[in-house]
Amino acid sequence: MMRSTLKLTLLAAVLGGCTMMPKYQQPVSPVAAAWPTGTAYPAQDAQGMPAAAIAWRDYFADERLKQLIALALANNRDLRVAALNIDKARAQYRIERAALLPPVAAGASQNAQRTADNLSVGGQGGVSRQYGVNLGVAAWEVDLFGRVRSLSEAALQTYLGTEEARASVQIALVAEVANAYLTLMADQERLALARQTLASQQRSLELSDSRVKAGAAPGLDLYQARTTVEAARADAAAYTAQVAQDQNALTLLAGAAVPPELLPPAGLAGVTALLDVAAGLPSDLLYRRPDVLAAERTLQASNANIGAARAAFFPRITLTGQAGTASSSLSGLFESGSGAWSFAPSVSLPIFDGGANRANLEVARVNREIGVAQYDKTIQAAFRDVADALAQRGTVDERLSAQQQLVDASDKSYRIYEARYRNGADTFQNALIAQRALYAAQQGLISVRLAEQSSRVSLYKALGGGWQASDGLAAAIRQ
Repeated sequence: MMRSTLKLTLLAAVLGGCTMMPKYQQPVSPVAAAWPTGTAYPAQDAQGMPAAAIAWRDYFADERLKQLIALALANNRDLRVAALNIDKARAQYRIERAALLPPVAAGASQNAQRTADNLSVGGQGGVSRQYGVNLGVAAWEVDLFGRVRSLSEAALQTYLGTEEARASVQIALVAEVANAYLTLMADQERLALARQTLASQQRSLELSDSRVKAGAAPGLDLYQARTTVEAARADAAAYTAQVAQDQNALTLLAGAAVPPELLPPAGLAGVTALLDVAAGLPSDLLYRRPDVLAAERTLQASNANIGAARAAFFPRITLTGQAGTASSSLSGLFESGSGAWSFAPSVSLPIFDGGANRANLEVARVNREIGVAQYDKTIQAAFRDVADALAQRGTVDERLSAQQQLVDASDKSYRIYEARYRNGADTFQNALIAQRALYAAQQGLISVRLAEQSSRVSLYKALGGGWQASDGLAAAIRQ
C-alpha cells in the first residue's frame, strides 16, 4: 500500500509540472523605430558608448560629486525602502514556491489514560499508555493544473520587478544628486553676481550723490540709483536663501549631513564637461531602462495570475498522510509489527460558486490588459524622456554661444554708457538701462550653463545610464 501511495504521489508531482498560464508575448513597441530628427536634434553617433555601460563613477568627473552620490546611495531613504521591498518580495516568492513541495513534518506523541475500576473489565482499573513516532505530509495540494505554479511564477515576476524598481530609483537618485549639486553651484554663482552688482550699484549711488550735490545732475538720478541698490540688495538676500535651500535639498537626497568639504565651489564655468553618450535605438530602451523592465515584469505577473484563475475551474487534489510506529510501551516503538500509516487523499470539484471563479478569471484578464497599457505608457514616457533630452542637447550649445555673445555686447554697452555719464555726456537713465541689461544677460548665462550641464545628466538618466541588468538574475533565482 505504501508503495502504491508513493507511486501516486510521484505521478501527481510529474503531472503538476503542467500549467494553464497563457503563453507570454511581449507587446509590440508603441514608439517609432528611430529618434526624432530635425534642427533641434543632434546627429547620432552610432559608435558612441551606450549610457547603460558607463558607470556613474566614470561619467561624473568631479570628486566631490562622486562622494556625494556615494553618500546618497548609502543613506537615502527612498533607495532603502526600494531595497526593503526587494527583501519583502523575495520572501513572498519563497512562500509561493515552497507550496510546490510537500510539507514534511516529524512528530512524536504519548497518550496516557487511566480507566476507573468500576468501568474496567474485572473491576480493576489501570493506566494505559500509547507512544508514537511518525513522518507526515499535511494537506499538500497536487498541482495538476498549475494553480500553485502560476502563483509562484507571479510572485517571481513581482520579485524581479522590485529589483528593476530599485535600479530605477538608483538611477533617478544619481541624477537628482547631480542636478542638485549643479543647481547649488549655479545659485552660488548667482549670489556672487548679485553681491558684485550690489557693490557696483553702491558705487553708482555714491557717484550720483556727488554729482547731485555738485549740481551736475538732477535729483532724480539719486533716487534712480537708490532703487537699483535696493533691488540688488533684495536679489542678494533672495539668493542667500536659495543657496541655503539648495544645501538642504542635498542633505535630504544624501540622507545624512553633507560635510562642508563636499559642497561645490561657486561657478559653473569651471565644471568638467560630462561625457556625451550615444542614444542608440529606441528598442534599446527595452533592455536599458529599469522602469520599462519593471513594467514588463508586472505584465508577466498578471499573465501568470490568469493561469491560477483558470486552474480554479478544475478539481483540486489534496494529499494528507503519515507513516511511523506506535506501541503501548516506549521500548516497543521500533519492534516488529509496530508500523502504522494513514493516507487521506481528497478531491474538491467546484460545482457552484455564484460565478466567483469566472469573475476572478475576468479580473485576471483585465489586470493583464491594464498591465499592457501601463507597459506601453512606460515605453512612451521613456521615448519622450530621451527625445526631450536630445532636443535639449541639440540646441543648448547654440544657446550658450548666443548668451555669451549677449553678455559681451551688454558689458561693452554698459561700459560706454557709464563712461559717458561720468563725463556728463549722457543721462544716468541710459547707463541704468545698460546696467540692468548686463545683469539680466549675466543671469541668463548662468541659467544656460546650468541647462547645458543638466541636459547631459538628463540624457544619461533617460538612457538608463549606469545600470547594467544581469541577464542571469532570473535563472539564478529559479534554481
